[in-house]
Amino acid sequence: MASSIQQVEGDESVVLRVTHSNLKTFASDIRFSLHLTVEAVKDKLWKKCGTSVNSMHLQLYDDARNKIADLSDHSKPLAFYSPLDGFRLHVVDLDPSSVTSGGWLEDTSLVEKYTISEEAYNKRPDTFRKYKEKFTSQNTATAEAKIPDDCMGDLSADIKDPDVRLNLGQKGVL
Repeated sequence: MASSIQQVEGDESVVLRVTHSNLKTFASDIRFSLHLTVEAVKDKLWKKCGTSVNSMHLQLYDDARNKIADLSDHSKPLAFYSPLDGFRLHVVDLDPSSVTSGGWLEDTSLVEKYTISEEAYNKRPDTFRKYKEKFTSQNTATAEAKIPDDCMGDLSADIKDPDVRLNLGQKGVL
């Protein structure tokens, strides 16, 4: 996998697949400069996944899923850990009360939804239902003048060539 990602000539950067311990649907390929410190990498990741820099632990995996290193020294550059294109950088969120924990960012069933009763909805003057009723009542002539789906079949009955008649009888074919 490391060889399938395009490397830019003379570029001192690496493309890493970033995953997150709490976000199962989060996976992103991100280009990092090899000169960035681990702390700067964490700052860049904080903006993408929401885990604060102080609550983040980084793990580097190769393309065969073997753990290469824990990026624990904030002052070292990313190049110190020798990442290659296609390696995976895994974010472990250490904060139990993090915004990413408990599935709140991914599972919409955990979010309370607004509901309104039919009676309360019908009392409102500005609903879509009332707009639709008003619109259809004003445009009944247009709705009645709608062309039926099988009109081409009726017109093609008088055509002698059976191939042309079949094509004209199909929906959407003129």
